[in-house]
This record gives sequence, structure tokens and C-alpha cells, in this order.
Amino acid sequence: MPRVGYLSGASHSRREEAFREGLRELGYIDGKNIVVEYRFADGQYEQLPRFATELAHLDVAVIIAATTPAIRAVQRVTQTIPIVMTLGEAAEGTIASHARPGGNITGLSTINTELTGKRLELLKEALPRLSRVAVLYNPSNPISPGQLSSAQAAGRTLGVQVQLVEVRTIQDFEAALETATRGRADALMAMPDQVFGDTRNRFVELVMKHRLPTMSWTAGHPQSGALMAYGPDEPEMHRRAATYVDKILKGAKPGDLPIEQPTRFELIIKLKTAKVLRLTIPPSLLLRASRVIE
Repeated sequence: MPRVGYLSGASHSRREEAFREGLRELGYIDGKNIVVEYRFADGQYEQLPRFATELAHLDVAVIIAATTPAIRAVQRVTQTIPIVMTLGEAAEGTIASHARPGGNITGLSTINTELTGKRLELLKEALPRLSRVAVLYNPSNPISPGQLSSAQAAGRTLGVQVQLVEVRTIQDFEAALETATRGRADALMAMPDQVFGDTRNRFVELVMKHRLPTMSWTAGHPQSGALMAYGPDEPEMHRRAATYVDKILKGAKPGDLPIEQPTRFELIIKLKTAKVLRLTIPPSLLLRASRVIE
């Protein structure tokens, strides 16, 4: 019975269920003809190397690495076990190309760095008078530097001043939002990171307390009350990851399998939040939204 490792910064039931659903569609039932070993770091990135090592020692046939920190942790542990990444990006210089990555890694890339500018553009469209945005990020996340550069470049193009605010843990939320408010930020952008995703209810609660319109990368935030989100369909990417597992178990080499980029993106707007904040979202933006949550 083949054994598959699954490493993530935190557990998200919709993602994991989508992965299991993808496996079932291909004839794999966890516990019957395949075993999936899950390891979650609960937002503590320093735990990822230990969990990656554990999975590598379990004689797994392939490791699913969800999110960039998990991908980097597994890459440092093994150069032989096939790695299927999802919701993240491989370290620079570790793949030959997206068409033929080479080595032991393949999967799906979120292209979140490239989407940072688009998120700011959509936020500016929703708030035409936007002049200053606070960008919340976790400096422990290895992908943060690239995303911050993209945010600053987009800010220069759009005429929006970007204020960088560090957030490492949930305990930093209140101080970070007070910093944004003192800096007279008109809105917030949360960079993709487990610290915001895992504690989304508390994060959104504080955002609304400070009455700051917020753009996120994940549907969970507007579902909890934030204003907007734009990003790839995360459950769909996990479902697609199962096809890579199937191909590798049937003998394909990961380095020969092209890395996919997302083809489905969601723009989600919480209309009730806009009303609470006394904002009028342009009708043209509402028409382009994948979902408008009343």
C-alpha cells in the first residue's frame, strides 16, 4: 500500500477534503489502498523541518507540500523523494523551468507574488480615493520579500503609498492595526501567510474594529467579514494535486511533469461589510466578482 506524506503550515479542512476527493476520483481510498500521513505545524514555521524529516523517514512515495514554507522545508530534507507542491512556490534556482522542472519537485504554483499587484489594483478600484495602504506581512515567511517588492512597485504605479507592517503571531495583530491607523492607512492588504489564515476570525474582528477595508488572498476572510479577497481557487488546486500523486505512483518522474499555474481565480466581495464601512463598490467591480456575499 503506497504511503503519501502531506505537510502544511496548518490544517484547513476544505483543502484536505478536496485532496482526498481528488484521490477518490482516481480510485484511491485513504486506509484501503493508500495511506496519507498528515503533519501540520499550526502556524509555527520552526516545526516544519522536523515534520519534513519525519515524513522522509516514513518511506513515503511522495510528499505533498502545501504553502511555500512547507515546500522549502521538504526541499532541504530530501533531493530524492518526489515533492508535489501546492499553494506555494519553489525556491529560486531549484527548478530548471515550469515546463520541465527537473529534480524531484513538481506540482502547482500559486503565483502569489505576481498576484500582489493585481490585489492592490482591485483594492484601488474599490476605493478610488485610496492613497495609503498598510501591507501586513510575516517576515518569517520566505516569500515575503518578493511580495513586498511587488506591492511597492504596484503602489508606485497606482499612486498609493505603501506602509509595511510586521506581524509574526496573533499577539501582534492589535499593535499592527494600531500602527496602521496611526499611519493614516485608508485600507489594509494581508500578505498570504498562515498567521492571518489560521486566526481569520480574530483578524477580521480587529480589522472591523479599526474600520479598515481589507484585501486578502483567501476566501475565508470575506466569509468571516473582511471586505475583499482575490486569489486562486485553493481547494481546486488541492484536488489537482491528486493527479500528480497518481502519475508519480504510476512511474512518472516529478522533474518531467510540468508545474501548473492556476487557471481559476476568485474575486470575492462582502457587500454587507462595504455597507458597514459606508463604501460604495463600483457596479463594474461587482459584475466581475466571482461571489458577492450579501
